[in-house]
Amino acid sequence: MRSKIIMVGIIIFMLFGLTGCNRQAEKDNTPSKASPPAVETETPKNPPAPAVKPEQPSVERSNAAATATATPSAKSYSWYFTRNSQHQIPFVNQDISNLLSANGAFYVLPNNNSKIYLTFDAGYELGYTARILDTLKANGVHAAFFITGQYLRTQPELTKRMKAEGNLVCNHTVNHPDCSKISSDSLKKEIKSLEEQYLQVTGQEMDRYLRPPMGKYSESSLKTTQELGYKTVFWSMAFNDWDPSKQPGADYSYNHVISNIHPGAVILLHAVSQSDTDALDRIIKDLQSQGYVFATFNQ
Repeated sequence: MRSKIIMVGIIIFMLFGLTGCNRQAEKDNTPSKASPPAVETETPKNPPAPAVKPEQPSVERSNAAATATATPSAKSYSWYFTRNSQHQIPFVNQDISNLLSANGAFYVLPNNNSKIYLTFDAGYELGYTARILDTLKANGVHAAFFITGQYLRTQPELTKRMKAEGNLVCNHTVNHPDCSKISSDSLKKEIKSLEEQYLQVTGQEMDRYLRPPMGKYSESSLKTTQELGYKTVFWSMAFNDWDPSKQPGADYSYNHVISNIHPGAVILLHAVSQSDTDALDRIIKDLQSQGYVFATFNQ
């Protein structure tokens, strides 16, 4: 009898223990107020790459960087360089220099033959270009003229003369816009339209060099220009000579060029400048006497 009582007690104890375990399990699966239940979320299709050390970039990061580089930036730049007094090539930030090189653009053409490059921007005519052409011809020198649509429409004969006398006639766009602020398609129209008009007027192909108006550009504009087969041309020497009402005089123009000359120089002058026109013959003769050789970009 006693043994039966002990056996019943054991069975009751075991039943109570199992019930308690189940209740504890339910309690453990019930979220508390302090710890809200986890919510299942959809796994991202492109989860972030695990952190890696800079010296060990992941393939995914490298590919992303390459994609970013392939898309040109629309950031606007204004052409800028730092002069020196040692007749050396002016300094340009290395990042900018790399940007130019990657897109077929230049501001100097370094060489071992003392070649320099005379260029004129011609947006409109004030009666000086014929004198400039006379001076170039008399000295056996050729230059590059960057013309606009307005110049071509109003001065077709002078434009033809530029080319006939061995000068380059290059693209300065139809409407002289800020190339860094217009779309790639608009820039293409600015360049191609002038090119087509030039062909209609002269029967010849325009020389494939573009000078961005006001020196404004972007990585995108440089790339677009290159895609059209043009080289973007900046300059390594210039001064404020474009305002006809603020001409500093022939001596100033002369001294500026002579003081800042260097091998490979791309000299920017404006065809509306009386100061430059009056100084040009002296500039050419004195630079030639120093051993410099005037050349064009395709020489």
